[in-house]
Amino acid sequence: MKVAAIVPAYNEKERISAVLEAIKGASEVHEIVVVSDGSTDGTYELVSDDPSLKVVRLEPNQGKGGAMRAGAMSTDADVILFLDADLVGMDAEKVNSIVRPIAQNRADMTIGVFKGGRSSTDLAQFLTPYISGQRAMRREEFLKIPQLENVRSGVETAITKYFRAHNLRVERVTLANCTHCMKEEKLGFARGFVARMKMYADIGKIMLDGRKFRE
Repeated sequence: MKVAAIVPAYNEKERISAVLEAIKGASEVHEIVVVSDGSTDGTYELVSDDPSLKVVRLEPNQGKGGAMRAGAMSTDADVILFLDADLVGMDAEKVNSIVRPIAQNRADMTIGVFKGGRSSTDLAQFLTPYISGQRAMRREEFLKIPQLENVRSGVETAITKYFRAHNLRVERVTLANCTHCMKEEKLGFARGFVARMKMYADIGKIMLDGRKFRE
């Protein structure tokens, strides 16, 4: 069973290397795909110099949903693992732990949930685990989900709604001492706050849409 890790990245040059090193050490992963989604900070140039990676370049920015779908379309792997490019505290064993329930047919999707990284991200994922970007599933099931290329930051919520609607098995995996870099840290408080509000708007739109993602 072939497993591909897909890392959507938008201007993550300063953070993505640590995530890629964790994936490279994971025995359950056979291919790494990085999707540079309209990056302008040198992210694409950094990852394209690494021969161990498959790199997809999107221009202009497509949003996270579009980047994830582009990554899935670029591989023939049986199982796809999505990881954010700005993770802090990720390691090879945590990567493996997200994949194993799928490889062992214990679950149809896994969702990695932070614990012990920092209180703000721990609380957010405890209350709303469906927003986590760390998840694995069979590629064929992911590609059945309609309209993902249009949902931007609401993509994880859309995926969760699809799996719930089809009564598929979902397992949470604890990612101890793991967190991610917050938007305010990347962009400064004002720009980061605006970006966060846009993200919440995307998520809210999908949560309130009772018709989509059930095909």
